[in-house]
Amino acid sequence: MPRQPYFVVVLAHSLHGRLRRIHVSHKVIYAVVVIALLGGFGTFGLLASYLRMTLKVAGYNSLRNEVNALRARYHELQKVTNQKDEQLASLQIFANEVSVAYGVKGAGSEVDTAAELKPLNPSYRESLEQYNFLQSASIAPYFHMYAHQWQTNIRPTLWPVNGRIMSPFGGRTDPLNGEGAMHTGVDLAASMGTPVHATADGIVVHASWGGQYGNLVVIDHGNGLQTYYAHLSAFSVIEGQEVRRGELVGHSGATGRVTAPHLHYEVRIGGTPVNPYKYLADSLIEQPQNVAKDLPF
Repeated sequence: MPRQPYFVVVLAHSLHGRLRRIHVSHKVIYAVVVIALLGGFGTFGLLASYLRMTLKVAGYNSLRNEVNALRARYHELQKVTNQKDEQLASLQIFANEVSVAYGVKGAGSEVDTAAELKPLNPSYRESLEQYNFLQSASIAPYFHMYAHQWQTNIRPTLWPVNGRIMSPFGGRTDPLNGEGAMHTGVDLAASMGTPVHATADGIVVHASWGGQYGNLVVIDHGNGLQTYYAHLSAFSVIEGQEVRRGELVGHSGATGRVTAPHLHYEVRIGGTPVNPYKYLADSLIEQPQNVAKDLPF
C-alpha cells in the first residue's frame, strides 16, 4: 500500500524536552486553508455590508434632519404668510370703510360687475368731485359751531325712508329674547340698500359703529334735538359734516342687533328718546297716503 504524503508537526516541551510528532494529512491542511479563506471572504463581506449600511443610515439621518429643517421653515413661512394675509384683509376692510366714509367708493359693501369694469384711473370729473368732498370734510369741524345759524329746517319734518312702521315707540316684546323692553324709536320697513335721508338740517356728530345700533348716524339739529339713523349698511356722510333736510346720509341695512333689514329711527331731546310720531305726522302731507294708516293715532 503506497504511503500518502503528509506533514509532520513536531511539538517539544520546554521543560521535559520531550518531542511529539503529529502527522497531518495534506487534505486536512488544504481544507483548513480553504475554510480560512472562505471565512476571510465572509468576514470581509459582512464588514463591507456593515459599512454600506452605516453609510446609508448616516445619509438617511442627514436627509431626515434636512427634511425636518425644511418642514419647520415651511411652517414658519406659512405662519408669516397667514399673518400677512390677515393684515392685508384688515387693511382692505379699513380701506373700504375709509373709501365709503369719504365718498371715494359708492354705497354698499359688495362690488358689482359694472364697477369692476370701470377704468382704474378716475376721470377728471370724479377726481374733482372727490377733492371737493374731502375739502369740505376737512374744513367742516372749523365751522361746526357756526353752522346752525345758517340752517332753517331744524325740526324733523320728513320721513327718513318711505316705508311702513314695523315696530312702534315704547314698550314691546324684544324680538330676539322674547322679554319686555323699551323701544326708543320706530322701525321703518326698508329693504337692503334703501337710501336714508336726513329729516332736518343739522351737523353729523356720529357716523360710525354704534354697538347694538350697528352702523349709526346721529345728526344734531341744535337746541338739544338729535335724530338717530341705525342699522345702516353704508355711510354717505362723515362726522362734522353739515347736512340739509332730505340729503342722503346712508343706506339701510341689517348691521348690529337686528333680525332683518330695516331702519331704526329715533328723535332725542336733551339725550332722552321721545316719541317720533308727532314729527312723522307733521310730514304726512309729503308722504304717500298708504303711510298714514301705519301711525297709531
